[in-house]
Amino acid sequence: MDEERTSYQVNHLAQLESEAIFILRETAAQFERPALLFSGGKDSIVMAHLARKAFHPARLPFPLLHVDTGHNFQETLDYRDQYVADLRAELVVAYVQDSIDQGRVQEEKGPFASRNALQTVTLLDAIEANKYDACLGGGRRDEEKARA
Repeated sequence: MDEERTSYQVNHLAQLESEAIFILRETAAQFERPALLFSGGKDSIVMAHLARKAFHPARLPFPLLHVDTGHNFQETLDYRDQYVADLRAELVVAYVQDSIDQGRVQEEKGPFASRNALQTVTLLDAIEANKYDACLGGGRRDEEKARA
């Protein structure tokens, strides 16, 4: 029973990987200026790894787009930069602080203040400024029902 279950899980995972690679390739073929959303977190690392597999040995045919809240550990940013360099990919960074400075968003105050909600305006501005016509993200269905 365990062997049968493991075989199913491996086959299912391979099928999901194959589907993701197909979507990445189709996006690159069908759109003129796609981008891969990239925070350096686990979901975007998986997406970047799949993109690497999809286009190997060539470079990624689209940039990685990071919306920086300004609340990252320096080690996280260093890892992001090293990972992108290892991919030989282009990194575009949009800063929430720029949106605040331009008066596009209002920063929350207080002990529970977060910039996470402010990322949407910064993301949309970056998409428009860079003329991206498609964005790929690694959000998971189990975390956000709207992505299912």
